[in-house]
Amino acid sequence: MLMFRWIFMLLVLMSAISFCVYLGTGQRRYRQWAVLLIKWTVIAALAFFAVLFVGRMV
Repeated sequence: MLMFRWIFMLLVLMSAISFCVYLGTGQRRYRQWAVLLIKWTVIAALAFFAVLFVGRMV
């Protein structure tokens, strides 16, 4: 459980930093990196909630 929270928080932090760097520099690669990290953040969140759901069922 704690591992999923740390992974989720690190992904959110990394995507926010990438987006801020994109705003500062205007380079599209940082925006693409931020979007990719947001996608993985959503996947991590879904996995986290799936673990919670399975934990409640057992």
